[in-house]
Parts: sequence; structure tokens; C-alpha cells
Amino acid sequence: MDWQNLIYALVQVAHNFGAAAVVGGALFSLWPARQPAEIQRRLAWLVLTGWTVQGVSGGIFGAASYLFYGQLPDIHGIAIAALLIKIVCAIAGFLLAAAYLLRAADWDEDERRRAWRATFGLGATALGAAAFLRWFS
Repeated sequence: MDWQNLIYALVQVAHNFGAAAVVGGALFSLWPARQPAEIQRRLAWLVLTGWTVQGVSGGIFGAASYLFYGQLPDIHGIAIAALLIKIVCAIAGFLLAAAYLLRAADWDEDERRRAWRATFGLGATALGAAAFLRWFS
């Protein structure tokens, strides 16, 4: 069995589900209709978990490369910019989801909608950057 490919594939599955949780959770909170506050809170937990999975699995990609090749992936140019964009989105998204869970009870509906729009934007940006990272590395 090719352990290297199996590890990369399993990490990619987790990474994909994390991305789906982030973008899907944010989108569902906004469309097709506004969700009740309790559902939004549950979606915020889903999104927070998704961002966590994104960060951890991204780190595991680097660790697996180091384990199998003795060095981090050799990326440059556009791929580095895309990776940095993904990292910034993950950190900002995680912090926004955490802030939502801690403070949204005190926010009005417009503030909650702005938070969900920002969350969706961060997730969509990270997904877009992932394509550039994949094809330019």
C-alpha cells in the first residue's frame, strides 16, 4: 500500500469537508431565508469547526511533506501568495466565528448578517485561493 498517497488523500478529504462546512454553513445562514438565532448559533459552531479542520489539515499537509521528503513543499510565486491568502482567511474566519459565538446575542440582525456575509466571503476566497495553490505549486 502506498501510505504517502493514502495519508494525502485522507487529509484532503478532511480539508474538503472543512471547506464545505465553512462555505455551506455561511451560505445556509443567509439563504434561502434568514435562519432563527438558534440555528445560526449551531451553524456558527459548524463554521468554527470547519475553520479548525482547515487549519489543522493544512498543517498536516506540510507535516506529511516533511515526513516523506524531509522538507516542506517547494512552492513559490503565486502558490505562496495563495497559501498566505488561505492562512489569513482561516485565521480571520476562525476569529469571526468565535466572536459570533461569544457576542452575537448582543448583535442586531444586520450585524449578524454582515458577519455571515463576511464569513461566506472568507470561505469563498479561501476556496478560490486553493485552486491557485493547487495549480501553481
